[in-house]
Amino acid sequence: MNAIKYIPGTVLDISKTGGVMGEGFLNNIFYISDGIMLSYIREITGIDGTTLQNWVKRGWVLNPKNKLYSKDQLARILIINMVRDTMQLSRISYLLEYINGELETTSDDIVSESKLYDYICKTIAQCENSDKSIDEIISFITADYKECFEGAVCRLKKAIKIIILSYQAAAFKSLADAEMKKIEVC
Repeated sequence: MNAIKYIPGTVLDISKTGGVMGEGFLNNIFYISDGIMLSYIREITGIDGTTLQNWVKRGWVLNPKNKLYSKDQLARILIINMVRDTMQLSRISYLLEYINGELETTSDDIVSESKLYDYICKTIAQCENSDKSIDEIISFITADYKECFEGAVCRLKKAIKIIILSYQAAAFKSLADAEMKKIEVC
C-alpha cells in the first residue's frame, strides 16, 4: 500500500500538517473553540453540506448545537467518510452503534468517537510501516484501553479491524479507478 497522502476521512494533505492525524489533528482544530461550523467540515472532508445534513437527519450524526459540531461529531463524520466508498452507510451506522450504542447517549459508549478515530489513525499508520498482522497492530494500539464492561475490548478491536479493512479497500479502489482512467485514455 502507498504511504498515507491524506489525513484519514479528509481531503487534507498529511504532509502539510507535519504528519499529525488522529486526536492530535482533532485537538488542533478544536484548540480555540469547542465547535466548528458545517462550512469548515465541508472544507476538511470534501463532503457537500446536503450529504452531511442528510447524515444528521438519518441519525448517523448528532444534530449540531447552535450550528456547531463537536470534536466527537467531527470524528464520527471522518470515520464515516473514510469507509463510505466501500461500505453501505447503514452498515457503517450499525458498526458505530456496535461500538457505542445509541447515538444520543454516551453512557453506553465503549470509547469516545475522537479516541476511536485516534485508534484508527494510529492503526493505519502502523499498518503502513510494519510487517505485523493487523490484529497484532490493533492489540498494540489499543493496549491503553480500559474496558468499561466485559468484552468491550473485543468489540472495539473487531470494529477497528473492519474499519481499517474497509479503509484499505477504499484506497485500493481509488488506485484501481486511477489505473482504469489511464487505459480509457488510450
